[in-house]
Amino acid sequence: MLRIHRLICTCLGIGYIPKGGGTVAAAVCCIAWYFAWRGGRDQLWLPLLITLGLFFLGVYSAGKVEAGWGKDNYRIVIDEVAGMGITLLFVPVRWPYLLVGLFLFRIFDIAKPLYIRKMENLDGGWGVMMDDMLAGVYANLLLQLVVFVHSFVKIA
Repeated sequence: MLRIHRLICTCLGIGYIPKGGGTVAAAVCCIAWYFAWRGGRDQLWLPLLITLGLFFLGVYSAGKVEAGWGKDNYRIVIDEVAGMGITLLFVPVRWPYLLVGLFLFRIFDIAKPLYIRKMENLDGGWGVMMDDMLAGVYANLLLQLVVFVHSFVKIA
């Protein structure tokens, strides 16, 4: 059973990349997001539901692997995938927005400003996942602003 949790936490092995596994996982999420949701904005609830499912699955699985791997091990990248999902929620699915979202998310995830670092102190899988969720919220808010300004500039 532990093998399944490791597979989930590493997002099918991406977490075993020695350097930059989190960035690779977030980029793979952007690619998957593009191909899954490029059809339109008529199913806003489905990306939200899947992202929340990944979040809760990550909390559970990260809590299970922490005993052997240690607190928030680099191999755990499901938090980056779920955080990237939060970043992209309710944003038009276009490559420029996906790339800006990736950049913003990684900045918040790496720098950990505005209480993001404090989220790591939560117990078990919650601490693993919540810092990336908050980074995703901040990145989403800025990305929404980018989308708004971009649409305003195009109109004017």
